[in-house]
Amino acid sequence: MNSRLGGPPKTPWHLWVIGAIAVFWNAFGATDYTMTQLGNIEWITSMGFDEATAKTMLDLLGAAPAWADAAWALGVWGGLAGALLLLARSRFAIFAFAASIVGVIGSMVYQAGADYPPELAEMGNSPMMYIVLSIAVLLLAYSVWVQRSGVLK
Repeated sequence: MNSRLGGPPKTPWHLWVIGAIAVFWNAFGATDYTMTQLGNIEWITSMGFDEATAKTMLDLLGAAPAWADAAWALGVWGGLAGALLLLARSRFAIFAFAASIVGVIGSMVYQAGADYPPELAEMGNSPMMYIVLSIAVLLLAYSVWVQRSGVLK
């Protein structure tokens, strides 16, 4: 049945494109979170940090309070779940993306107040966090829009 006859609307092409990009974007965040939690120094050095700075970064992240680590996890895994749920055309993508935003904001609060050494000072107010937050908000807004269009179940 198609939407003209009263059935569910056809999945628009842009959902597949945005959903696939969202999965790749959030999979990178999940990989970063996992590699950092595992203390993978090679992962950190592959981003351009020397080994000493990478070790300092891992030590600082390892010493973060549980709430900050939980916020990071919520941001990362909420985003990945939202992207996968979007591709599955599930209305629960909205809740997952909203949870991701809460996690990103929590991470930003922690990073803004943390005491970083000079070589990692940019972590405290990283422009990347604003990019991450903006993308999370856009994915939530897109999910709400396609939900209202009847595309998400």
